[in-house]
Amino acid sequence: MEHVNDIDDRWPRVVGILGFGLGIPQLTGLFGPLGPSDPRYAAGLVWFVVLASVIWHGNRWLLFRQRERLDWFTSPVAKVVFLVVGCVFYTAPVTAAMLWAWYAWAAFGPVDTGAIGTVVLANVICVLFVAHIYETAFLVKARRDDRLVVAELERARAEGELAALRSQIDPHFLFNSLNTLQWLIERDPPAASLYTAKLAQVYRYILANRERELVQLPDELAFFDDCFHLLEVRFGHALRVERSGLDAALDRYLVPPISLQLLLENAVKHNAFSERDPLSIAVTLEDGHIEVANPIRVREADGEGLGLANLAERVRLSMARELEVRSDQGWFRVRVPVAVVA
Repeated sequence: MEHVNDIDDRWPRVVGILGFGLGIPQLTGLFGPLGPSDPRYAAGLVWFVVLASVIWHGNRWLLFRQRERLDWFTSPVAKVVFLVVGCVFYTAPVTAAMLWAWYAWAAFGPVDTGAIGTVVLANVICVLFVAHIYETAFLVKARRDDRLVVAELERARAEGELAALRSQIDPHFLFNSLNTLQWLIERDPPAASLYTAKLAQVYRYILANRERELVQLPDELAFFDDCFHLLEVRFGHALRVERSGLDAALDRYLVPPISLQLLLENAVKHNAFSERDPLSIAVTLEDGHIEVANPIRVREADGEGLGLANLAERVRLSMARELEVRSDQGWFRVRVPVAVVA
């Protein structure tokens, strides 16, 4: 939900204000001996509709303001107390004051304190009933919005998983991986064994975390290292990774799964590099973000940024924060927010 009070109540307000403003005075005898032929009767109808409008909009304002600060899950008692006390201590004095003013102006007889008390009680009960309807509408809408967010998150997560799997089962990737493995088997069997283990771990991680919104940062970094190892074996010293800020207690940080690997893949895919001019990829943890940055050496512009767009959506849905992407001073930087475990 973009806003806790994002509902359209225009027609219920119109109907409710007219209904209460015209109905309650008729039922409680506020017009006394006045009849429809008396000009004071018409003025009274307008006055009581104004009273209903003042009460409705005043309580509506109180209801909306408290919703921005209190909710049923964290502060149920405070919310009930605020609703009851706020409604009563606004509705009762406003109703009594406007009814005294009506009797003073209409001057058709002495002030009927009994009628005033009845109307005050009726208005308070009606206000509490309407507040209950508002809260029910808010909860229903919140439930619907939560289900939409969950559905969007599931879609974004599935798309992210599919993109990661697609990149790892791409024919070119498999062809290159098998060629690399064959070359290692012939020349360096221990390295071939390690390469096979890393390749298996890459697939295992993707499959194991496909249902999760967030994973521990050390697990994501280990997956990043496995992916980098596969690339390092293929490209040799043409790729480098520099790390900073990763010596703290990383277990308390959470990130979306398969996020750092996507940024590594983007850097390799879109930039030119060689052993003479290696590509250095910097991974930094600072200011509540883990940043993956690389110098800009544009080689191609395909892909249309779909991977980054999907990652940005996953971050927004699972963390209610934004992925930061920027280019400055010849570097391309992507900052992924991290959640902190309490």
